[in-house]
Amino acid sequence: METTIFKMNLAHTPILFHTTNWNAIPVTEHVGETGIARWRTVQYESLRIRVVEYSENYKADHWCKLGHILYCLEGEMITELSDGQTFKLSQGMSYQVTDGASAHRTYSHKGVKVLIIDGGFLKPQNIHNPWKM
Repeated sequence: METTIFKMNLAHTPILFHTTNWNAIPVTEHVGETGIARWRTVQYESLRIRVVEYSENYKADHWCKLGHILYCLEGEMITELSDGQTFKLSQGMSYQVTDGASAHRTYSHKGVKVLIIDGGFLKPQNIHNPWKM
């Protein structure tokens, strides 16, 4: 299935202030092992921002090894790690993971809507981080 992504052509340019009408961003559908994920995607170079709606009974068809910042907007979901741990997220909760740190996949029994931010900044780096607590 071909994916259509709304791209801002800002090569090596700062992201200037603007608003996003998520209802105007085209929807792409991604079939899971069961159910469907509907993505609205905005891409800035290596930064990707998505509003994703997982249908009832959605189950991812793969283990994802990419990093994400995921914030649950509506509903609830289960994230399973490849080591068997599971985490329930509901409205107002988030998870954060770096690329390659924890393979994970999503389940949603009743459907869920999430905001997902990912990109190159989530790659492991050996640099001093003054914000680290």
